[in-house]
Amino acid sequence: MTEKLHIIPHNYKLGQADKELKQGHKAACLWFTGLSGSGKSTIANAVEQVLFEGGYHTYILDGDNIRNGLNKDLDFSEAGRNENIRRIGEVAKLFCDASIVVLAAFVSPYKKDREILKDLMGDEFYEIYVDAPVEVCEQRDVKGLYKKARAGEISNFTGISSPFEAPEAPQIHILTHQENIEESTQKVVSYITSKLKL
Repeated sequence: MTEKLHIIPHNYKLGQADKELKQGHKAACLWFTGLSGSGKSTIANAVEQVLFEGGYHTYILDGDNIRNGLNKDLDFSEAGRNENIRRIGEVAKLFCDASIVVLAAFVSPYKKDREILKDLMGDEFYEIYVDAPVEVCEQRDVKGLYKKARAGEISNFTGISSPFEAPEAPQIHILTHQENIEESTQKVVSYITSKLKL
């Protein structure tokens, strides 16, 4: 590992604070975690639209999109999931460095992985638990994943054959089986806009 001794990060003249001043708002990572089918991507998309229309600079990172490109080499074993979230966290941190409000929608089932993200991004990391009972998620089953998992066609599927460790103290807790999209979206927007003020 002596090669790492030759890696020296460059110090650039423009820092995150300069970019935040130019953008007119602070950076943030809104991390939507929850079971497949809980509504993470739907709510992240709705929140982004409201923020974008309000003049915020935004970008969505979504599980399937990342798995089709950056992380297409990873499987769904625990080690694969760990590396998936680690890479995404590093990408999200880069977006924060650029003064972007990044909305990340990932199952991210393990508490230890989300704790690593919190340590990486500090006060810019906001954990949003998109909560719905597995029975409700399975009824929605938009992608047919639960059906395949029940049939044994998908292994290590969160909520069926792999655990989901629910956040204990998320900044925002959304109950998509009790709230409509507008209510959930407004809950996130109302909370985060006050945090993004310079």
